[in-house]
Amino acid sequence: MDIDQIDFQILRLLTENSRVQWKDLGEKIHMTGQAVGNRIRKLEDSGVIKAYSLIIDEMKLGLIFTAFVIVHMKSANHDAFIWFIKDRKEVVEAHRVSGQGCYHLKLKVKSQEQLNQILNKLLDHGNYSLNLSIQEIKQQHSWTSTLQ
Repeated sequence: MDIDQIDFQILRLLTENSRVQWKDLGEKIHMTGQAVGNRIRKLEDSGVIKAYSLIIDEMKLGLIFTAFVIVHMKSANHDAFIWFIKDRKEVVEAHRVSGQGCYHLKLKVKSQEQLNQILNKLLDHGNYSLNLSIQEIKQQHSWTSTLQ
């Protein structure tokens, strides 16, 4: 699918508020709501828009620890590990990486006890190194700021 400047404008506005009415979005980019809706459907159908999500204040939910874990796998078979991390709600991001380690994980937990429990289970799959966040400086919610 070819994406033009109007599509990029629509995507940028949707990342700011994905619940915006098509009519209101159209007014901002000088199009009808129906035309905007058609473009959004094409972006969804082509897979450019994969999902809509919420941004939640994790501190208000009691998720007060953010941990970054570098995992060094014990074996070349990573299937069990991948199933393990996909099944854990504490793992909010997981990346297979080149360079240091095999995987980088971002964990959100309520307590040190919960963190210790998941770290102990990680040892079944490999060794790890751990860094705890002491302050979040910036959180990126949108890809548009990286492209413009």
